[in-house]
Amino acid sequence: MQLLMSPPSPYARMARVALRELGLTDRVEEVSVQTTPLDSNPRAVSANPTGRIPSLVRDGAPSMYDSRVICRYLDDLAGGKLYPDARIWEVLTLEATGHGLSDSGIAMVYQARFVGSEGASAGWIEAQWGKVARSVEALEARWLSHLAGPLDAGQIAVGCGLAYVDFRLPERDWREAAPGLAEWFGRFNARPSMQETAPG
Repeated sequence: MQLLMSPPSPYARMARVALRELGLTDRVEEVSVQTTPLDSNPRAVSANPTGRIPSLVRDGAPSMYDSRVICRYLDDLAGGKLYPDARIWEVLTLEATGHGLSDSGIAMVYQARFVGSEGASAGWIEAQWGKVARSVEALEARWLSHLAGPLDAGQIAVGCGLAYVDFRLPERDWREAAPGLAEWFGRFNARPSMQETAPG
């Protein structure tokens, strides 16, 4: 199998971290593709009609896309470690929170990159940051005990989302309002799977 990905993408990173945590790196080749919202890479389009990454190309079977689908599939291959039945709704909600962090961070980056600083809407950018800030507040207030538990897909999504904010929006400080989350992230970000997938 091949994972079509781009190292800076938080969604691709979620799948890449899952591959390492599940011990499946010998079964999936990571293939870096360059694609943008304005110029979709033909290889990415052949695997996913929207041209988005990541996509998992499988031999003799349809490609899979969306990191949540890919992570769930990889977890099934590995025997079901990241989506435990006993905590499934909490895991899925936390996973959605991590995706929301990434969604809003990427929206801020794309607004500046593709609209330009002169045309960018400051109000719209701050509205996106408000979503990040509220997600961080919710994680600090309600999710620290879950984050401190056994590794699951929700933790991976949150870790990759926070790492993306640090990578692309270093001038934004989310840690001051969330010291517990900052402490957890420091430990999570030190995992070999996160270090090996850090964008260059």
